Amino acid sequence: MSEDIVILMIGVSTFLGALGLLGLIWAVRTGQFDDQSKFIDAVHHDNEEDLRDAVMMAEKRKKHKNKKNKQEKKNYMPPD
Repeated sequence: MSEDIVILMIGVSTFLGALGLLGLIWAVRTGQFDDQSKFIDAVHHDNEEDLRDAVMMAEKRKKHKNKKNKQEKKNYMPPD
């Protein structure tokens, strides 16, 4: 590749990156990413069954982790 093409590619990529950054800054300033009702809607749509399932999954993960740690400790051998 010639120098002219590399310089052109760097210039175009810098321009596109700056354009994306300006778009992001504009979106944050105008509140495009703000969702005031996100947490309220999440609470309204949760029910007791979903919460029980989440607790059961957390307990299963904890039991599996404890079981794995016990097996690792049991099979541990110091280096020779």
